[in-house]
Amino acid sequence: MAAAVVVVIFTVRDGQLSVLLIERAAAPCRGQWALPGGHLLKDETLDGAAIRKLANETGITDVFLEQLYTFDRLGDGHADVVVTYFALVDLMRTRLRSDLEWRPAWHSVRTLQPLAFNNERVLDYASGRLRSKLQYTNVAYSLLPSRFTLTQMQRVYEAIMGEPVDKRNFRRRVVGLGIVRETGTTLKQGASRPAMLYEFTRHEPMTL
Repeated sequence: MAAAVVVVIFTVRDGQLSVLLIERAAAPCRGQWALPGGHLLKDETLDGAAIRKLANETGITDVFLEQLYTFDRLGDGHADVVVTYFALVDLMRTRLRSDLEWRPAWHSVRTLQPLAFNNERVLDYASGRLRSKLQYTNVAYSLLPSRFTLTQMQRVYEAIMGEPVDKRNFRRRVVGLGIVRETGTTLKQGASRPAMLYEFTRHEPMTL
């Protein structure tokens, strides 16, 4: 039985939840966009393959990465079983490959066209899992810089949820849950009062 790994790599770009896609340079589905993935190398584990794909496409690995779901075939792919993962990355830390063939690019999740191998099924599943996890984990740590304002954090939540979040309730919740703490430093932005900078109390997955 042939198995493959596919990785859904999310970031927040221009205020929108975005996903990394690869423009296929060979059949099947030449010229279409697809999620990064491929077959396992010899003696490679599933987790190892997912980490390798994440590193190859973004240049980083020390981010949130979790197995998502196992699909029985996807479109016209050659794998009988596709094990999917999803990862969350801070856009400013990523370094995409500059190759002209098998070109990587960020795409807004809200405006995607149909993908190769029915990859929209995987993307829909991953988007739902991410929205759910935002409610009971600290996974947003992987989408933000080491220090950030609560406004920046709120915008990440809004990009993922696809709707506005009440500012006062949001701040009360994230501070009250203990997932972030003040750093004692501020950020001056324009003529407004300096904003307090925060940091996550843990930079690893944590259930609230």
